[in-house]
Amino acid sequence: MRIIVDADACPGRDLIEKAAKENSIDVIMMCDYNHVLTSDYSTIRYIESGFQNVDTAIANETKLGDIVVSQDYGVAAMVLGKRAFAISPTGYIYDNDNIDRLLFERHLSQKVRRGGGRTTNHKKRSNEDDERLYKNLLKLIKGMVY
Repeated sequence: MRIIVDADACPGRDLIEKAAKENSIDVIMMCDYNHVLTSDYSTIRYIESGFQNVDTAIANETKLGDIVVSQDYGVAAMVLGKRAFAISPTGYIYDNDNIDRLLFERHLSQKVRRGGGRTTNHKKRSNEDDERLYKNLLKLIKGMVY
């Protein structure tokens, strides 16, 4: 098991590394060349900038049983298909029971925006998000989520 992070825009990297260290799990953070990351624990992989290059690299790197942290539903769907786990930076676990609905809602929101409409803004990150991320990441690591 490894933790692979879509690190282009991922809050909570310190919590991810904390959970990984406590359980001796390798962490790979992937981002494009437009970002600068540093870590004393994680391996950082820089990917060529371009449309969905990081997403593709994450999907290609992911193996059975890995945990992927991403806010992108498309990435989550791809890694679930490889029988890996997926979790958002706010700690919500993606699974085969909720991913279709999330992808459909994203599709509807895109249609509204293309038609000139507005959709809701994202909420500011909260302490509850941090707590949920850490708690649910530990659940995935310890195999308590099926």
